[in-house]
Amino acid sequence: METRVPRVSHQLGSIMDLFTTSLSLAGLEPPSDRVIDGLDLLPAMLQGQLMERPIFYYRGNTLMAVTLGQYKAHFWTWTNSWEEFRQGIDFCPGQNVSGVTTHTQEEHTKLPLIFHLGRDPGERYPLSFASTEYLNVLDRITPVVQQHQEALVPGQPQLNVCNQAVMNWAPPGCEKLGKCLTPPESVPEKCSWPH
Repeated sequence: METRVPRVSHQLGSIMDLFTTSLSLAGLEPPSDRVIDGLDLLPAMLQGQLMERPIFYYRGNTLMAVTLGQYKAHFWTWTNSWEEFRQGIDFCPGQNVSGVTTHTQEEHTKLPLIFHLGRDPGERYPLSFASTEYLNVLDRITPVVQQHQEALVPGQPQLNVCNQAVMNWAPPGCEKLGKCLTPPESVPEKCSWPH
């Protein structure tokens, strides 16, 4: 009997990839009458072939961050408001990082905060703006973001419903810190993104 060794892949994936990868597993092609955002991850899973692809992170209609390869660039930082924080609501308990977890909306679109996820998976230590590594990554990320924004076709929001009850009230480890919060009553409403 052959023993299979577990394989670790550093391929960046997204839930959007499930559709395209499932089609590939079934021997089917994705529809050609529309843009499909997901990628077929079978080459990465079966042959270890890595594809460098961006993942874009939005809050409402605002691009907050992008991941490309082992790097993530933050264009905005904001956890929750000072008002909520003073009431004991902390979306990132125990994770305060100076200049990264902010209670006001901080714009970094000209000089994004860039993290190397391989060395810093917790996104706690941004690369120095003056470093060669930062400048090289910025040169790679900037055209990817520009191309994405130029090709983006706004659609009608389908999941634009917010509910405070589904926020991360009890993140892993909160018990040890004594910082778990009780979620409020579930009251879904249309999202309002102030920036």
